[in-house]
Amino acid sequence: MKWILFGAVLTVLLLFPQLLTVVVDVTAGLAAKPVLVAFALGLVARPYLRRPRRWAR
Repeated sequence: MKWILFGAVLTVLLLFPQLLTVVVDVTAGLAAKPVLVAFALGLVARPYLRRPRRWAR
C-alpha cells in the first residue's frame, strides 16, 4: 500500500511539474521551524519507546 501511494504521488508530481516546486517550498518552510520538526519526530518515535511499568522506589 505504501508503494502504491508513493507511486501515485510521483505520478502527480511528474504530470504537474510546478507542484514539485510547491512541495519543495512547503517542505523547506516546515523544516525551517525546529518546533514542528521536533514535534513530528516525537510523533514518529512514540510507538517505539518503552514505557516504564511502574514507579521506582
